[in-house]
Amino acid sequence: MKRDPGRDSPYAAPPPLPRSARSLVVAAYALLAVAIAMDLATNPTLTFSPVLATAPVLASIGTRRARVPLITGLLALAVVAPLALADPDVALAVHLTAGATVLAITLVSTANVVLVATRERELLQSRSVAEAAQRTLLRPLPERVDGLRVAVRYLAAAAEARVGGDLYEVLSTPYGIRLIVGDVRGKGLSAIETAADVLGTFREAAQVEPALGTVARRLDAAVGRRQAGEEFVTAVLIGVPRSGGPAELVQCGHLPPLLWHEGRVTEVDAPLPDPPLALRNMVPGPYRREHFAFAPGTSLVLYTDGVTEARDATGRFYPLAERLATFPDLAPDPLLDRIVADLRAYTGGALSDDAALLVVRRER
Repeated sequence: MKRDPGRDSPYAAPPPLPRSARSLVVAAYALLAVAIAMDLATNPTLTFSPVLATAPVLASIGTRRARVPLITGLLALAVVAPLALADPDVALAVHLTAGATVLAITLVSTANVVLVATRERELLQSRSVAEAAQRTLLRPLPERVDGLRVAVRYLAAAAEARVGGDLYEVLSTPYGIRLIVGDVRGKGLSAIETAADVLGTFREAAQVEPALGTVARRLDAAVGRRQAGEEFVTAVLIGVPRSGGPAELVQCGHLPPLLWHEGRVTEVDAPLPDPPLALRNMVPGPYRREHFAFAPGTSLVLYTDGVTEARDATGRFYPLAERLATFPDLAPDPLLDRIVADLRAYTGGALSDDAALLVVRRER
């Protein structure tokens, strides 16, 4: 992951001010200059020196360097003296009060810049930790896995978020290619810990268990051992044989995958889906396996409900299958770019929940 070298600087450059804000700051500086000129040119019984206290405040806008408002404030303080000489009929107490006000606001403005810069550094460090957690939990997927082209997108509902309760993985195993997409029904760190448990168990079990249903059973046990109240995980597990035969599906209360081929979209649904992970004891028996045709040139789209439950301004859910049917034939990566752009346009750019999208395409 590429990083901006300036982001790790203690005084990383803040984002540029919007044009309207810059115009207001320039206007404020102009008014300050006019006030000083009027003070020098008008009645010696009147002084505008108190307005110099605005100088360090203006200088602190849009900077993370503490010396900028400090130097500006000291220069403003130095201007108070010639203004006092230009207005001899103004009481000395007025000029002293103006000087004290300029000094006080200079110190406050400088301290505020230091505080903001410190908090931004702490936030930057937190984001670095979150990015490291994401790389560990949701590892980057290879573009190709044993005849499959792969692409994934993770969309965080909060701009500060890097990882949440949605999960995905694609593995090459002795039993073919195995995929999982899931969604933890929980919040906060507990959801992240559950996602980590599910992915850790899947990465181990998928390599040693011949039956996909047994993999699901082990995932259910891993989530059940957490005893995290009402927390559970919906998940869909897919097995794709290298031989080119039908793919295998184990549906654990998750949304049905979509098959997309030449503008035609079909759901891959299980007639009797199994319960979510951690709830298997409510429906005793083995996991049901469904087989479906996964022909060359076909893309399999797996997703979480952050996609299909995204709403437009009128409250309508995003119709993923309907929109998918209108897209041209695309490889997984550009297809996901198209879906994400369409989803953001549909919702106005805001998501109410984290969303994960995984597309695998069987090559011809």
